[in-house]
Amino acid sequence: MSDLIDQNHDSVAFGAPGIEPRWTSSAKDGIGTSYHTSCRLWFTLGHGIINEIYYPRVDQPNTRDFQFLITDGETFCHEEKRDLDHLVEYPERDCLLYRLTNSDPNGRYRVVKQVLADPHRSVLLVHTRLEVLDESLRGKLRLYALIAPEGAENSGRCCEIGGTALMHAQRGDVHLVTACSSGFTQRSVGYVGASDGWRDLMDNFKMDWAFRTAEKGNIALTAEIDLPDNGEFTIAVACGGSYQTTVAKLLQSLAEPVEMHRQGYVRQWQRAVVNPKFDFSGHTSDGGGMYRLSRCVLLAHEDKLFQGAMVASMSIPWGDTKSDNDRGGYHLVWTRDLVQSATALLATGQTGTPLRALIWLAAIQRPDGSFPQNCWIDGRAYWTGLQLDEIAAPILLAWRLLQHGGSLNLFHPRVTMVRAAAFLIQQGPVTGQDRWEENAGYSPSTLATVIAALVCAAELAREHSQEKSADFILTYADWLAAHLEDWTVTTQGELVEGLPRHYIRINPTDCNAPDPHADPNTTTLQVANGGGLRPARNVVGGDFIQLVRLGIRSADDPVVRDSIAVIDHVLKHDLPQGPGWRRYNHDGYGQKDDGSAFDGTGVGRCWPILTGERGHYELAAGRDPMPFIAALEKFANHGGMLSEQLWDADDLVDGCMKRGYPTGAAMPLCWSHAEYIALVRSRHDGVCFDRIEPAYQRYVANPAKSHHEIWSLNHPLRQMASGKILRIILAAEATIVWSNDDWAHTNRVDTLHENGLDLWFADFPTSKESAGSAILFTILWKRDQRWEGRNWQVSIL
Repeated sequence: MSDLIDQNHDSVAFGAPGIEPRWTSSAKDGIGTSYHTSCRLWFTLGHGIINEIYYPRVDQPNTRDFQFLITDGETFCHEEKRDLDHLVEYPERDCLLYRLTNSDPNGRYRVVKQVLADPHRSVLLVHTRLEVLDESLRGKLRLYALIAPEGAENSGRCCEIGGTALMHAQRGDVHLVTACSSGFTQRSVGYVGASDGWRDLMDNFKMDWAFRTAEKGNIALTAEIDLPDNGEFTIAVACGGSYQTTVAKLLQSLAEPVEMHRQGYVRQWQRAVVNPKFDFSGHTSDGGGMYRLSRCVLLAHEDKLFQGAMVASMSIPWGDTKSDNDRGGYHLVWTRDLVQSATALLATGQTGTPLRALIWLAAIQRPDGSFPQNCWIDGRAYWTGLQLDEIAAPILLAWRLLQHGGSLNLFHPRVTMVRAAAFLIQQGPVTGQDRWEENAGYSPSTLATVIAALVCAAELAREHSQEKSADFILTYADWLAAHLEDWTVTTQGELVEGLPRHYIRINPTDCNAPDPHADPNTTTLQVANGGGLRPARNVVGGDFIQLVRLGIRSADDPVVRDSIAVIDHVLKHDLPQGPGWRRYNHDGYGQKDDGSAFDGTGVGRCWPILTGERGHYELAAGRDPMPFIAALEKFANHGGMLSEQLWDADDLVDGCMKRGYPTGAAMPLCWSHAEYIALVRSRHDGVCFDRIEPAYQRYVANPAKSHHEIWSLNHPLRQMASGKILRIILAAEATIVWSNDDWAHTNRVDTLHENGLDLWFADFPTSKESAGSAILFTILWKRDQRWEGRNWQVSIL
């Protein structure tokens, strides 16, 4: 590197644009933000350092990492995240304030950092103390701040304001500026992999470069800390929409004592403390620590500009292998995950975020009643899949808020719920994707969510004296419930001897041209992520547990019990912390056997949420879920974060994977923390918190019978049992021309309007039709006076 030192005199860094950038590791030890909405900055922690700094929204990361390099200038240069031992502590209860202690493995020094955000400004504060334990190093150690902005389109420069040395990075309209309370003695901005400070210091343990600018690339900012005699200083990173405003808030934060910021930060969080009425510490195995932390984690994932929107995780699964081409990661809002998080917060007695979440969902609902598969915080759709459980989930959230007296204030969700219910009736029962976002078909978990949501929508209609609408909705829900076993239970399963009848993961069919009579014994499933083509009857998962949890089937149902036995045999893994389950057999979404990252193929590992779901089943079956609560608490890493997946094989020799510990998947995953909270609340209540009581009464306590078969353009039945009523449901007014004697005679029926849902329907009783006969019909659309152009036939069995 010595031949490059002469470039010191050039103020422009060499090596543009730098190496291709990668995201940071998904393994977070903590996340944080000020509770007040005036601070629109979030941060994540991992391996003893700051990773992402998000601004101005919780879905917009601006850095990959921010750490210190420590050197004696002669014999070593240590990188905090790779070379030191890490300790994460929470010095204050009910608060996302962190104390990070990073120690030299040889005991010569340690760096102690207190990490927080300015309570009212978008400024990250890292109050740091260098403690020298080896006297031979006293006065010799030097600290360098190394900040890597995210992405390949950053520009950076060294600058000064009023005698204060600053470092500035910009990408688009976001500015990042950093300064230190004690000042910087040297600064340089360079391109990663060529002229960055890490390469400079690792060469000869000295900072030789002092480049002033680096334009449009993958850059890093490096600055030497002017260490005070006591080794204590505060380094701040501010984000803003212009250079001037960002510098102003940065210097304003540094002008106030860090202790004052600390007190305000803690005070804000502790004002949001759990109401004693909802303190369920007695139903945990750790005194409530994980319960309170999980609540804080969920609250911190809410955006402050688009309030109510909560991303799935402030991480990207296997992020250190992902480029700028995968910008979404889990920095997106999934309706399902959002409702899980909001419902868990409601379980803790927090109503503000759940209500804001419902209103945000109402704002992004499409005119047809659907919701995006996932989207950015501002409502822009990201992926384009159709998942019926995500259409149903907001109805469940609205219902729970309605049951939680006074939680809706002046907002009423009736129109949102009705639109979503109408969409479910038009589009169902086949979902374009199941909850794992991989396959179309008849999914037990999706059907459970849809049935429960429709019961809620019917209850709401009754509360508004719309009896006909309520009956219409329940007729459809009853039809779904009556066919659950037909669609999702095999009688020829081969996974466990003696247990051929059980729920399957999904009965596949094309959602655009579904087979209304898909046979779960004979369909074949193309398992995603390299899982191969498999008989659907032999691919199982715990998705059916949602039927019990939501109140659609009894925990003692024989098929449910047999299905539990099957998934325990096929998917359960006994981990050191407790039992874990994989999503389904042949799952390829997870860490490879050699410990390397998922890259489109891999091995699906155990998910903590499935331990929580199994705990809910145990509670519904009359058993104590405490072992599952304790397992979830032990699954958390040393920062208390719960992962998406856990390594469930033997420890690897290189130590990169340890049995029962997080893999490279997303962490923290809000869904995991929400599942834990819900289970704790459920144990307190003695019943699943998620259970929809009217659904339980209708399908378990006093099972309702279905008297209809439903035909729609999205689900055109070909056959039905004699004695049922054939109901044809359409989205627009029509005349149905039909015959029961092979068109020898024809009849005309005008559809009736279901005003509450804006759907049209006609009923055809079949009690007088003999077995072997058929109803034939076609459709004339009245508005356009247009024939559909084809005939349909429904055979009577």
